[in-house]
Amino acid sequence: MSSLVERFLRYVKFDTQSDELTNLTPSTPGQMEFARALEAELRQMGLSDISLDDNGYLFATLPGNVPSGTVPTIGFIAHMDTAPDMSGHDVKPRIVHYEGGDIALNDEVTLSPGQFPEMNDYVGQDLIVTDGTTLLGADDKAGIAEILAAVEWLQQHPEVKHGDIRVGFNPDEEIGLGAHHFDVEKFGAEWAYTMDGGAVGELEYENFNAASAKVTFKGLNVHPGAAKHKMLNSMRVAFQFANMLPRWETPEHTEDYEGFYHLISMQGGVEETTLTYILRDHDRARFESRKREIEHLCRKVNCEFPNCASAVIKDQYYNMREKIEPVMHIIDIAKQAMERAGVTPKVQPIRGGTDGAQLSFKGLPCPNIFAGGMNMHGRYEYVPIPSMEKAMRTIVEICRIVAER
Repeated sequence: MSSLVERFLRYVKFDTQSDELTNLTPSTPGQMEFARALEAELRQMGLSDISLDDNGYLFATLPGNVPSGTVPTIGFIAHMDTAPDMSGHDVKPRIVHYEGGDIALNDEVTLSPGQFPEMNDYVGQDLIVTDGTTLLGADDKAGIAEILAAVEWLQQHPEVKHGDIRVGFNPDEEIGLGAHHFDVEKFGAEWAYTMDGGAVGELEYENFNAASAKVTFKGLNVHPGAAKHKMLNSMRVAFQFANMLPRWETPEHTEDYEGFYHLISMQGGVEETTLTYILRDHDRARFESRKREIEHLCRKVNCEFPNCASAVIKDQYYNMREKIEPVMHIIDIAKQAMERAGVTPKVQPIRGGTDGAQLSFKGLPCPNIFAGGMNMHGRYEYVPIPSMEKAMRTIVEICRIVAER
């Protein structure tokens, strides 16, 4: 497994933070730099059909060792970018053999099971941690390392039969754009798996339906000394609107399959105020109801303050479950592969979205498998090495089982 760890430690040194403000694909130059390094590695490994397009999408094939056409072509996908939430520049990973208690990341930052109790599940294991000043990048460079380590293992063990295996690495997943320029037809797989989950055993084929809502309130500003019956303070109307939404249907009060309205930003003054929300729900009917509620509350506001409130609502992605249920054998294969790799499958809904959700609606069924990272997007991120090893073994077993079937 040294190849797996070595790859990961090398990959996290690339600064690949994405940036939703650039309107470019990839959104940052570091992602293309990383893509070119991976392209060179794929060529060195001897893979075929290697392509890197101008948008930073990198595809390649591990040719099958069974008669052509007898086994479906499947794919494994991971994203190259890291989250904008925290710096990914000059990442200094460190391997710690964890025996319990706190881990001092630096003189000021401590990774503690008091704050992160799931650390207790990894006592006795080697963990890769940060130095407390950056994120780690296990989301999703652990997935990339696991995929390529599995490909290398299959190359070294030709006795294990498998069909053509496609690998795909894409930019900008963290800003919701990872699947936008993904050429499903060119990728050419019957189905795929994103290696982008968290704790060992996670297997996900349900995610939120998602929309954004930008609600704008128009006011009227006059001198406050002469404002009676004239001024309309758009900020006060916006506060009134926000308080009309269900108080308990917010991220901090929901879990599992419960949806929410999430106010993510507010900007404005007396003349104009904008509230930006994200709307989330696993159930499609409730999701549509949430969008209608935003429009309904705008109408209520306008009854009191005519022509004040307006909303622009945009769908972002949908629950992939409706695309996975007709092909549930791909979930059964993943479960069986995990069990062979010594992992107990934990099927659970994603309280978010993945590239796989959008790819599923583009015609490539694509559930999500654990990559092992914990506390992602921040300085407390870590990844247990045994979790990465089990993810790699799961990939190998999926390839083997598909050929057996």
